[in-house]
Amino acid sequence: MSAKTFRSTVQVSVNGETRDFDGPPHSNALDFLRAQGLTAAKEGCAEGECGACAIMVARPDADGTTRWTSVNSCLVPAASLDGQEVVTAEGLANGRVHPVQQEMAERGGSQCGYCTPGFICSMAAEFYRPERAEDAEEGCSSCGPNGFDPHSLSGNLCRCTGYRPIIDAAYALDQPASDDALAARREQPAPAPVATDYSAADTASGKTGRYRRPATLAETLEILAAEPATQLVSGATDFGVEVNLKHVRAKSVLAIDRLPELRGVQRTPAHIELGAAHTLSELERELDGEIPLLGKLFPQFASRLIRNAATIGGNLGTGSPIGDTPPALLALDAKLVLSSVRGQRVVDIADYFTGYRQTVAEPDELISAIRIPLPLAPLTSFQKIAKRRFDDISSVAIGYAIAVENDIIQHARLGLGGVAATPIRAYSTEAELEGAKFSLETFRAAAEVMATEGTPMDDHRASSKYRIAMLRSSLERFYAQQVGLNHDAGDLKGANR
Repeated sequence: MSAKTFRSTVQVSVNGETRDFDGPPHSNALDFLRAQGLTAAKEGCAEGECGACAIMVARPDADGTTRWTSVNSCLVPAASLDGQEVVTAEGLANGRVHPVQQEMAERGGSQCGYCTPGFICSMAAEFYRPERAEDAEEGCSSCGPNGFDPHSLSGNLCRCTGYRPIIDAAYALDQPASDDALAARREQPAPAPVATDYSAADTASGKTGRYRRPATLAETLEILAAEPATQLVSGATDFGVEVNLKHVRAKSVLAIDRLPELRGVQRTPAHIELGAAHTLSELERELDGEIPLLGKLFPQFASRLIRNAATIGGNLGTGSPIGDTPPALLALDAKLVLSSVRGQRVVDIADYFTGYRQTVAEPDELISAIRIPLPLAPLTSFQKIAKRRFDDISSVAIGYAIAVENDIIQHARLGLGGVAATPIRAYSTEAELEGAKFSLETFRAAAEVMATEGTPMDDHRASSKYRIAMLRSSLERFYAQQVGLNHDAGDLKGANR
């Protein structure tokens, strides 16, 4: 790597001040900030489920401006913030109490105080959300009267159960003042990613680790070809947990989350192509319901804090049998674009998973894009069964994409997660449905077939019997959803649900 191209030091703008990071590459942003004396953000769970560690980062918006985005600092590698702008709860005040802090204080939103700085950073990111003023003016079914979306706090947990005054504070917020510096910052471009090649020793182990962020996909693939064992990291929402809880210390990390070739949404007459490094929040905003099944998936995927960092390619790349995107993408007949120095190849997602956390991807390949074929099946649903409604891992997840013509099911695709060692297609159930009448009797008959799909296991999330029961009841639920949405089965033709 050329020293002219890659920077060997890591510098981060924190609350407007440039700070040097010199810790081991596995260090997360939370540990870096606390070592700098910025101790408002705290470690509550070390796996991105509580939000006590939330901070704001300046991220590029689709129109070239900046969007203040809340993320879990306990998961984000500190080195990944090279050249970026970070604002912590301490930095929000900037000489005077921030409106979010003021409302939280006045309305009793802080109880023991441990989670409060994280709540404040997530609230501030929503406070500065560009669309909030429009939501307040035009109305938003899930928002407060000021356009504040309470789901922006879905990743922040208050262990004192003080949610009511926190929501009171959120709904009391006005729009940013005309002299608000952070609001004005949104009008300028976000910091560009910096090509980084950072190495440092871990004093605990004495081993030297390396963190690299190449500038282009070509450079990335060359490194991957030469070092296929290097650890690919995108949003780090999975890798960060491995580092924190399992003490994984990768010798070499290759960051791919900001590669321009892996980002964006492209449209052709044949398909919609999703960049593998686009975050789930970015996809949710930019698709805006264009792919209805994904529109139903996104709000149920973990929390806003996680979706702000997690990428669609990363969720697939882990090969997890309980990832939420595979069941939906299986139902959509998605295809994955795998890239290496040898070129690109396209594989059906149904052929991608080969075993527990194993895939057809070669060691020197990465997922560069996901293609959703057109046209889309008009009847869709995403059912997630979990212990919590939000911010939880699925026990069972099911994606549906069905087309009906003249009251006959012409096309059926069902993707299942959590019922086998890999995400799977429910081929037998699909065969039972296709060609049959769209009726409750059909779906009840298919439910008995659905109960045999996969090899559900017993674990701490659910028993095998429970998972089978959820599969069986899922089809009747889907039927009831569609008939309820469309009033009667005769309205199902062409319904874009």
